[in-house]
Amino acid sequence: MKMRTLKKLMAGTLLSLFACGMAFASCAAEAATEEEILQEEDEEDYTTGDASLDDIRNQDEIGEKELLVVSFGTSFNDSRRNTIGAIEGALAEAFPEWSVRRAFTSQIIIDHVESRDGIHIDNVEEALERAVSNGVKTLLVQPTHLMNGYEYEELEEMLAGYADAFDYIGLGTNLLDTDEDFEAVARAITEETASYDDGETAIVFMGHGTEADSNAVYAKMQDVLTSDGFENYYIGTVEAVPSLDDVIEAIADKGYTKVVLEPLMVVAGDHANNDMAAADDPESWYSILTAEGYDVTCLLKGLGEIPAIRGIYTEHAQAMIDEALQQ
Repeated sequence: MKMRTLKKLMAGTLLSLFACGMAFASCAAEAATEEEILQEEDEEDYTTGDASLDDIRNQDEIGEKELLVVSFGTSFNDSRRNTIGAIEGALAEAFPEWSVRRAFTSQIIIDHVESRDGIHIDNVEEALERAVSNGVKTLLVQPTHLMNGYEYEELEEMLAGYADAFDYIGLGTNLLDTDEDFEAVARAITEETASYDDGETAIVFMGHGTEADSNAVYAKMQDVLTSDGFENYYIGTVEAVPSLDDVIEAIADKGYTKVVLEPLMVVAGDHANNDMAAADDPESWYSILTAEGYDVTCLLKGLGEIPAIRGIYTEHAQAMIDEALQQ
């Protein structure tokens, strides 16, 4: 009997159609911005690392049980290996009986990496077709998305279209799904940056931001950090609220002399390197906060590099596997 594992898959189909219609202009703008950044990367000849060191995980001979890890992606090779690759590696180690494979949702990044480095990373449709052609019977999909935003909803819609192609198909949850997830992420990022928490330093995490309702996760993370006693920690976003202006207002008149910046993103890619840390860009967070008089340190480290964060994804995948075994 064919099974549809999550009620969200079919409900998500209708929701995604609505969300995509509402977000079309925004998504197009984001894609244009991303493409411009990648073009600038080529023009400025950024060194992003050796792509050949990355395991792209698009091999065939998958077997009957596949764990597909779906990420937005990044063209920064070292960060991709140390974040997305590390998450995939942790899942492969935790679940050796499952074939762990990769898919990216950003076609622009896929095309850019292939053009620049000669390496092809599957998009979601290619990964799903690969699973079908390889005779996968149980397909579990673990996203590395931070939240339940537009991309997660689009993933639900696509999986719903493949529900009859497998005996069982499951979709895992985002990094920030439950209250326990927020607490776990707060512990992970504060422990990772504890050495900077000296009372004179504002520790600022830069998120992406979205027009979707899921943007509320940033305010919730701020509330969790503050309520847990981490009053020197602040959350801002590149493209939504709270903005950098909100962060500057929040840290003003509190006696801080230093600011530490780190991405609240799975990877340390374009936004982290350009919008956050670019010393030669007067509009970067580094430059703006430096002009405000702070001694600024940038930590180009994606969340995927933190072992505790990888542990959360592993727990989410375990819950998905447990559900599959009950069917």
